Amino acid sequence: MKLSFSTLACPDWTLPQIIAIASAAGYDGIELRFVENEDSLWRLPAFQGRELAATKRALSDQGLAMSCVDTNCRFHFPDAHERAHWLEEGERMADLAAALDTPGIRVFGDTIQPDADRTSTRSWIADSIRKLAESIAPRGIEVWLETHGDFASASETALILAEAGWPQIGVVWDPANCFLESRERPQEGARRLGASMRHMHFKDLRQNENGWKPALTGDGNFPLAEVRAALRQLEYDRFVSFEWEKKWHPDIPDASIALPHFARWFRENPER
Repeated sequence: MKLSFSTLACPDWTLPQIIAIASAAGYDGIELRFVENEDSLWRLPAFQGRELAATKRALSDQGLAMSCVDTNCRFHFPDAHERAHWLEEGERMADLAAALDTPGIRVFGDTIQPDADRTSTRSWIADSIRKLAESIAPRGIEVWLETHGDFASASETALILAEAGWPQIGVVWDPANCFLESRERPQEGARRLGASMRHMHFKDLRQNENGWKPALTGDGNFPLAEVRAALRQLEYDRFVSFEWEKKWHPDIPDASIALPHFARWFRENPER
């Protein structure tokens, strides 16, 4: 397995800062979410024209790949025009993924809206991701649906994939999301998703009187050993991506602490 991290950990950093810590901490890749607090990454000069070429050289010089390009696309909206807006955003992000030799873009389902129902929402999501997957397939880019929100469980995710009916749609498996949203155990989720898994998010959590909060890897009480066992059983050989949600939890330790810590922990504790 190869290691990357989501730039949720360092949302305000520049790309040179991100590349520098990835190289210093021994990562194999980077999962792009925010750079300089921008998530429509195609807007940034670092991903345009000559600067894009320089970005690619900088990654190559450090032996780094882009493991996934994360979008903020959500396809749960009853309004077809709103879904069309996010299809357009997905297209732009797929262009960037292709330019960076990244195999897939992450999208969400995500949340049943007021006055909507689960069946209709599932159909809107399935239709949208199929349209996006068909459109970007000539670029060699896949759509990867994250286990998230009201459709986080493996069973719900699998239903969406089945309804979409397109082979180039995969899954970003986040076992912590699945557990928090539906109490699904990691081994159960991994068995259900199986070969559809293209990418995965790895994080630890600690439970306290206020619920579950992010914890430095190994310091929490989320069943990480079960996650790793599930990955071994699947013979998973793609990226394991550390998701340290500093963007959403500004009080947790800085990326300069959490990112090297995870890389050391993962490699030094193969059975944990």
